[in-house]
This record gives sequence, structure tokens and C-alpha cells, in this order.
Amino acid sequence: MNRKGRIITFFLIVLALGGLIGATTNSAANNINLGLDLQGGFELLYEIEPINEGQDVNDRMLDAVVQSLYKRIDILGVNEPQIDIEGSNRIRVQLAGVHNQEEARDLLSTTARLEFRGVDDKLYFDGSELVEGSARQDFDPTSNTPVVSLQVKRTFENSEYENFEDVTREVYERRHDEELYEIYGESNLLVIWLDYEEGDSYIEERLKPEPKFISAPGIRDGPIPGTNVVITGDFTVQEAKQLADLLNSGSLPANLEEVYSISVGAQFGEQALNETVIAGIIGVALIFIYMIVIYRFPGVIATITLSIYIYLVLVVFGALNGVLTLPGIAALVLGVGMAVDANILTYERLKEELKSGKTLMSAFKAGNKRSFVTILDANITTLIAAIVLFYFGTSSVKGFATMLIISILLSFITAVYGSRLLLSLWVKSKALNKKPRWFGVNPKEIKDISKGETVEPHFFGKQFDFVRHRKKFFVISIAIVIIGVGFLTIRGLNLGIDFVSGSRVQVVSDGGLTQEEMIQEFESLGLEPEQVVLAGDQNEHSMVRFDSVLNQEQVALVNNHFEQLYGYQPSVSTVSPKVGQEIARNALYAVLFAAIGIGIYIAFRFEHIYALTAIISLMFGAFNILALFSIFQFEFDITIIAAILTVVGYAINDIIVTFDRIRENLQLEKRVKTFDHLAEVVNRSLMQTLGRSFNTVVTVIFAALMLFLLGAQAITYFSLALIVGLIAGAYASLFIASQLWLVWRGKTIEKNPIENRQKKKTGGPQV
Repeated sequence: MNRKGRIITFFLIVLALGGLIGATTNSAANNINLGLDLQGGFELLYEIEPINEGQDVNDRMLDAVVQSLYKRIDILGVNEPQIDIEGSNRIRVQLAGVHNQEEARDLLSTTARLEFRGVDDKLYFDGSELVEGSARQDFDPTSNTPVVSLQVKRTFENSEYENFEDVTREVYERRHDEELYEIYGESNLLVIWLDYEEGDSYIEERLKPEPKFISAPGIRDGPIPGTNVVITGDFTVQEAKQLADLLNSGSLPANLEEVYSISVGAQFGEQALNETVIAGIIGVALIFIYMIVIYRFPGVIATITLSIYIYLVLVVFGALNGVLTLPGIAALVLGVGMAVDANILTYERLKEELKSGKTLMSAFKAGNKRSFVTILDANITTLIAAIVLFYFGTSSVKGFATMLIISILLSFITAVYGSRLLLSLWVKSKALNKKPRWFGVNPKEIKDISKGETVEPHFFGKQFDFVRHRKKFFVISIAIVIIGVGFLTIRGLNLGIDFVSGSRVQVVSDGGLTQEEMIQEFESLGLEPEQVVLAGDQNEHSMVRFDSVLNQEQVALVNNHFEQLYGYQPSVSTVSPKVGQEIARNALYAVLFAAIGIGIYIAFRFEHIYALTAIISLMFGAFNILALFSIFQFEFDITIIAAILTVVGYAINDIIVTFDRIRENLQLEKRVKTFDHLAEVVNRSLMQTLGRSFNTVVTVIFAALMLFLLGAQAITYFSLALIVGLIAGAYASLFIASQLWLVWRGKTIEKNPIENRQKKKTGGPQV
């Protein structure tokens, strides 16, 4: 293929991909299921308890509960509900897009047992004797009034009575019981109960405006033979339909105890979605602009492949029926920053090879070859952190981890193969030969290989001796740790309800409120907040925390009050003490196992000294997040753990790039006999990778900063943790990891000079 053919091929590929993306992006985005934090709804975590004493919770019981819950949810008309069994005795229910949350929660929580009893509360049979799905709202043919028709089983299986006729015969005959008539007025009633508990009484409940039983039809015309039953009464059409729905919901084979819940108003979710999407678009646009300014034509290639990457993430995430949450959007935006990392690695190496005096073709091949293994190592270590996060995370964090995993895999494909394919068409066309400025290289910087000139690494025209000042960096790092430990010891962390249990309410108001005024609003509902934090330009966001777990009635009261007051239902989260302890334990496991997994991989790819110094550096980056949240007492919840693991996975990229370059330079040196010689190699390696480290951190911080400034209030602290962690991680990769490795390895250098064993271990030079 000649020059013109390759260039034409490039534009045809770009136009074809652009047309495909433009034509199908909307449909791909519409296929993605939005989480409840983006469209409203609620999530409940139930703990299953057997109805009968001595009965065990087994897989069969859990499956039966799930099927019963699905039947109830079908009544609500919820699209794609998600019900998952967790552990040995828990079920998580997620219902996104539910408009009447109070009705939905009532339906799920008050239909634990459907029972038919007499006026004296004698049990005749339960909901298991009804024909599944047979109840429906109908009309009486004579009076045309609403009624409920249903079918019962021909022979009862879980009752002392053989069939429905035997039950109605006994109830009918009770009309002659003068004692019962004197007490209840009408004794031949069949009372339909929901969630009957010992101590409940028909005679007491009938006097309440909203009794616990749902209906009390009378048996007035004698025993009812057969299986067809009609319940009449002074029903409206809506009341008859609701009764039919409740009867169809059946009986759960176990008790459900609510131990965790999140409730988000529809308007609240819509606002969060709009804010975060806008923040993400601006963050991605800044990354694109930065890449073009720094890398010129390769930067243009990067923006094309990054656009393809974003499109593929949406398509794959939708195909997997993933549920997109606020942290998930953050993962997508951060994924762009991570995807650009592979491009930066390649382009920085390409620039370095051009400066050394190589031809464009030689520089392109060398840059691709020497950056591939580094990119692979960096992606695998980040993937380890993401997988651990998915395994130990809660539902919203799992959404974040899922998006992160997809982003890592697709970014590797698009950045490594997509970018190289498009750039190779131009390189092989020779149209860019002798045009170094197109690659961000000043012709004055290009050395003459024939004269033996070598490239001296610099950063913005200057060289730095990081190694010479290593003791200062160690002192600064130790001082930061001491200060952080002091605050953590004295003040501790302001642990969110995820870890210590309680309730959190996020209110969107008209703004202009003070903390005292918001406290008064809750006190008017009989609730006393433990903490109120205001945010936003006009204090329009209020984060209200309670040490107690708000019950279902209190949640409904809060939702109704603030919806009437501001037009928005707030977001309400509750966590029981048992679940809080588990979340805290899983968070600790997640950080621990991620660190161990990354350490093992680095030890396998390099050696144990590299692994240990890398782990110390990673822990320093994570520690800075803990210290910041302790100093300013920001609320520390489960999303911050997600941020820490993301930072750990991303910071290891910087460390691996530096270690790879140290290893490569050691191979070129053949033999290192003195500490000064080793220090010179380490410093040169740091200078050679400094530009890449700076550019990758800047691009990701662009994304995180936009999420912090413009994103939804719910991910503000999450974004802040990312920004601080990324900066601390970059500091650690430059001033801790490599410096510690130098000191550690330097102690044994006289006894055991560093030779080609690095080469023997790895099988060849790396970046």
C-alpha cells in the first residue's frame, strides 16, 4: 500500500467508526440500566429467619423467598428488579425507578404471612392454600360493584381443614354463637391478616383507622363449596385491585428482617445524574485537549481511540446488563484517565527515541516494543485491585468495580492496539518523516547518533537530582505519617453509617438554610439529628446523620415532609449494627488482599525487594487519605474504600513504570559495583519517567477534579479522596518507592554487585 493509500485508509477507518458511534451511541446508552441513585428507588437488605423454631435457613427456603418477592414486585410493575441471595441467610432487593416508594416498601414488608382467621383469631389456613395468581378485581354482575374473585386449592395441604368448604361451614355456624356475637357483633367473619403476630387481636384492630388485617368478609349464605370464591364489600375499584394484588403476592416461607436500606427520590437521582454526566463530559474534554497540546498528532490519535473506548464501555456494560450508579459514572470518567496512560507511555517513549536521533519508523517500533510489557503490568495490578473491590464491595461499590474492570480491559485493547494501528498507517506512509514537531519534539533536541550524542533526560528543560535529597523526602514522609497518626489517634475517623450503623438523610432544599433551621425541620418530625453538614453554593445540600436506625414509618415521614416542603424526596440510608460490622470487616479485607495480591505479582515479575518497597509506597498513599479525613473529619464511608483501592491500583502504575526503567537501565549498565553508580542509575530512571508520571497524574486529576467540583454531592468526598490519593501516590512513586529500593539494595551492593541476573530473571530488557 502506498503513501496515499495508507492515509486514505486512516480517514476511512475514522469516518466509519465515527459514523457507527454517532448512529448507535444513544441506543447503547439507553440500553444501560440506571441504578437507584440515578433514577430514584430503593434497595433493601433482608435477613431471613425461619417461621418455625428449629427450622434451618437453606437454599430451598432462600429460593422460595426470592420467588415470592418477585411475585410481589410484579404487582408494582417495576422494570428489571434485581434480587440477589447474599451469603447463607440474606437477600438484597433493588428496585430502581419506583415512584411510590412507600407503597412498594409496604407491599414487601407487610406481606410476610397471609393468614385467614376467625374473629377470635383462630387460624384456619394461610396463603399457601390459594391458587397462585388467581385473585383479580372484578364486578358483581347484579350490582356492578367492585369485588375480588379468587380460587382456593381443592384440597388443603397445610391446614387441619380438608378444604375451603369445611372452613366456611365452621365460620358460618358461628353466627349462632351468642357469646361471640356479644363480643364481636358479627361472629361469622373470615378475617384476612397480613403479618399476624401473637398478641394481635381482631377486636382491637377493627377500631383502628388502618387495621393490620386487610379485609374481613362475612360468610352469610352458608358454606361455600368448590374452589371459586368472591369477596364483596364496600370497595372502590382501586381498593379491590389492591386486595387482589395482596392476595396474589402469596405467603413468604420465612420472616424478613430489614438490616440495610437506601431510599432515593426520583428528582434527587435525576439531578445527581445530570450533574455527574456534565462533570464527566468536561473532565474528558480537558483530557482530550491536554493530550493534543502535549503530544500533537499522537494526541489526536489518542482522542480518537479514547472516544472508541468510551463507546465500547457503554456497549459492553449494557450487554452485560450492568447497573450504572454514581460511582460507576466516576469509574467510566476515571477510566478515560487510565486509558490515556497507555498512550502516554507509548508516546513518551516515542518522543525519547526520536530525540536520540532514530528515524520515525525505528522510534515507533522501539516505543511500542518497550512500552508493551509495562502497560501490561500496570493494567494487571490495577485489575487485581478492581477484582478485590468487586468481591468485597456492597452493591453500589460493585457497580463501580464492574465498570472499572471493563474499563481496564477495553482501555488495554483500544490504547495498545487501536492507537498503534491508526498511528502506524501514518508512520508507514512516511508522510511524517522529518516532522518531529508533529510529535511534540523540538528539532533542536534531536541528537546525532553518528557522533555518539545521547539524550539527557530533563523536565521542562531542567534536571533534578532526586536521589541526593532522598533523606529530606524520607523526613518529610515520616513527618506526614507522624502527623496523620496523631490525628487518627486523637480524633479518629468520622465513620459513616456504613461502618457504625445508623441513618443518613441527604436533603436537597432551596438553599439559604442554616444548620439550626435544618435541625428544627427534623425536630418537628420528632427526630433528633446527631450531625448536620451543609454543602453547595447556597447550602442547598444537607447531609443529616442519625445514630439510630430509622424505621419504615420514619423514613416515609421524612420523605413526605421534605417532598412537600421542597418538591424533592431526599435520599435515606439505614444500616443496622450487624451489617455495619460486616462492611467494616470486608473493607479491611479488601485493602489487605489487594495489597497482598499486588505484592505477589510484583515479586513474581521483579523481585521481593521491589514488591516490599512498592507495598510501603502504596500504603503511604492510602494513609494520606485516612489522615486527610481524620484532620477535617469528613465522613468516611464505603465509597472512600473504593477510592483507596482505585488509588492503590493506579499508583502502582507509576511505581511499575519506574521500576521497569530502573531494571532496563541496570541491564544496560551490565555491572554496578558502587552505591553512587546505583544511585546515578536510579536518578536517571526517575528523570526519564518523570514526564510520563506527571502527565498521567494530571489527566486523571482533571477527571477527578471535575467530579469533585461539578459532580453530585453524593460523590464529593469520593472525588476528593481520589485527588488526594493520586497526588500522594505520585509523590510516593517518585520519592519513596525507588528511594527505598535504592537504600535497601545499596546495603548489599559491595557484597553482591548487580549484574545481568536481572536480565536472566526477566528474559530481556523492559521499559
